[in-house]
Order: sequence, then C-alpha cells, then structure tokens
Amino acid sequence: MNNELLAVLDYMERERGINRETLIKAVEGALQTAAKKGVSPAKELRIEIDRKTCDIRAWARQQVVERVRAQHDEILLADAQRINPDAKLGDFLEVEIRPKNLGRIAAQTAKQAILNRIRQAERDKVYDEYKDRVGDIVSGTVRRFERSDVIMGLDGFAEAVLPSKERVPTEEYQAGDKLRALILDVVSDAGGTRIILTRSHPDFIRRLFELEVAEINDKTVEMRGIAREPGFRSKIAVVSRDEKVDPVGACVGMRGIRVKNIVRELSGEKIDIVRWNEDIKVFVANALAPAKLMKVTADEATHTVNVTVADDQLSLAIGKKGQNARLTSKLTGWKIDIQKDESAIGFEEKVANATAALAAVEGIGFERAEKLVQNGYLTIDGLLAAEVEDLQEIEGFTEDDARSVHAAAAAHAGVASPEPPPPTEQ
Repeated sequence: MNNELLAVLDYMERERGINRETLIKAVEGALQTAAKKGVSPAKELRIEIDRKTCDIRAWARQQVVERVRAQHDEILLADAQRINPDAKLGDFLEVEIRPKNLGRIAAQTAKQAILNRIRQAERDKVYDEYKDRVGDIVSGTVRRFERSDVIMGLDGFAEAVLPSKERVPTEEYQAGDKLRALILDVVSDAGGTRIILTRSHPDFIRRLFELEVAEINDKTVEMRGIAREPGFRSKIAVVSRDEKVDPVGACVGMRGIRVKNIVRELSGEKIDIVRWNEDIKVFVANALAPAKLMKVTADEATHTVNVTVADDQLSLAIGKKGQNARLTSKLTGWKIDIQKDESAIGFEEKVANATAALAAVEGIGFERAEKLVQNGYLTIDGLLAAEVEDLQEIEGFTEDDARSVHAAAAAHAGVASPEPPPPTEQ
C-alpha cells in the first residue's frame, strides 16, 4: 500500500498541483474516520503517515486499569508498563494498533473520504488561485455545453462557466474553440468552486482596451464611460490627461491597428471612440457623430438634451433602429431627443404631415383629415379649440361628421367631449 500511496501522492502533486502535505493530511483524516469504524468502539484514534516512506501507523488512547472491562478503551497495568515503565493505574496511554484491523468496510470508507478530500483540495486550490482575479481576462477552450451555458477549460484543470446571459448573442461556439473572457465572479459553496465568465459585459471592452492601448494602461488616457449592445455596437468615451496626447488617436492606433485587434476579438462588433467633454452639449455632439447637428440645447430640469438636425441627417443621428441615439443616451446618462429642423420643411410637406397626423387618430380618417387641413385645422389642439358649429361650416361636413371629429379629438387628447345639444323636436 505504501508504494501505491506514494505513487498517488506524486501524481496528484505533479499533475493536479495539490500540495503534498495537504494530501497527506487528507489521507490521515480519512483513515482516522475509517479506523473508528474498523476498530469500534475505540475512541480518540490518531493516524500518522510517515512523510517519506508513507508507512501508516495508528494509535488508540486507552486507560490503565487492573481489570479490562472495555477491550478497546482499557489496558492492563502490566501491559501498559511494558510500553511505558512509568505507567500507573488511571493513566492514559496511546497504544498502537495495526492498520490491518481496519477491515474491508473501513478501507472503502477511507477511499471515498480520500477522494472527497482530494476534490475539496482541488476546489480550494482553484478558489485561492482565481478569487483575486475578478475583472481579469483569461483564455480558455470550449469543452462542452450544459443547456445554453458554455463550460470552458482554463489553464491547468480549472473549469469555468460562460452563462447564456453573459454570451454575445451574435456569437456561436463549438467544442475546441479558444476564447478570451472576463472573470465576472468566483463563487465557492457546497456545490464547489464556480468561475463565472462574461463576454457581453462592458468591462470586457474596458479590459481589452487596457491590454491593447498602453496610454490607457499607464493612465495617460482615461475611459470615462462605455455603452454597449453586445455583438452590434459600442461607444466609449475617452479623455487625455496629457494635452499632447490625442485620446481618440491613441485608442485607434497606427492605421487603426489597435481598435481593429479589439474588433476582431469581439467578432466584428463596431466600436465608436468618442472624445469626452465636460460640456454635455459638446459631449452629445461628439457621441452622435458623424451626424451633423444644427442645434443642441440642454434642459437640466428634465435631464434632456434636445438636438435639431437637417432632414437628411435625421436617420444618421438616430441610427439603425435607434441604436446611435440609444447608445449616446447610455454613454452620457442624459435623455436624447432628436428632431429635424421644421423650418426647412416646405409648405406641401407640412400639409402632408398634418394630414397624416390627423388621419392616424381613430375616428377621423384620411378623407375628413384632408378637409380639416384644407380649412386650417392642422392639429388636435386646433380641433378642440373649435366649436362643433365651426366644423359644420366645412364644405361636405355633416353635423355627424363634425361631432365625430370633435369626439375623436377629445378622446385622443384624453379630455371630455362637450355634451351634444338635445335633439330638436320634430
């Protein structure tokens, strides 16, 4: 058994990186648990393994008596004095017992306990190694999938999980793929040690830039904010502590090599690098680039930035499915309201817009909306300000048309419609 135990200890120390002393103590504890079953009802057993030869010795604590009544817990005075000549009645001695007395059941118990201790030692080693690395980027290989979670093997024998909610929705993984991810958390509980990874968190981009851009790593350039829609587009705000260093240029790199490396790591996710400014109006203008803004005002009370753009710049400022405006709002922390310049709209377009707006109100319809706009009623407020009798004067409008339009405008505005006059007697 000594040779087998030596081989196991050498293997676990060499291949698993578990400290030899930790393993020996685990084996001692397991054997002690097994010995209590194997030589029951002996009490206060002590197991010791020689650190060099792996010889196993076991002792039971026994009391010196004149007559033995409990075989495993008591020893005759004459036998005790052969072990220790100074032994007296009532003294306690440690008497060596032979490991062979442990028996088959005890051996199985020891084996299972040893395996449990080794697994616990491995979990403790993983936890100690990674608990202070939260926020670091690690490399790993995709090993398997558990539902929609990805299980990755890290350096050595540690495993980590990339939960489905921390994955990038546009990425697909296969077993054997090599990935980099950010350590989001390290948890140790009854179920073992779990290393939680993320590729969708904004801090993943922050750490990638810190690794790629020397000026960020040495604090010359500071990242003031990150807004991200994983897999699609991100915006980062940067500012330089040195007026001689261009923060945007430092992040882009020579011929764009730095940002290209990060985009490649993010599987093609677009990255906008924005120059931060303490003036929120300038900051928003920078964030909405390349759209050209005509006017920018800030409303401190509502924490809103109102932006006016030319008609041909509206879609560029808002972005595909509102992405540009949405990311700018996340980056700046302000609500962004983008409107096109109404002064540049021609008369015919204004008429068309007003007609479409009224026609969209339930109960008015396109035909009535056309007649209303032609007679100067361009808005819901204008309809509510008018009397039913005023609307009846529109050519082609019946009394029912007038009352229906007035009621529809009131319902749309959320106000009470005036009571209709009582019907006239026939």
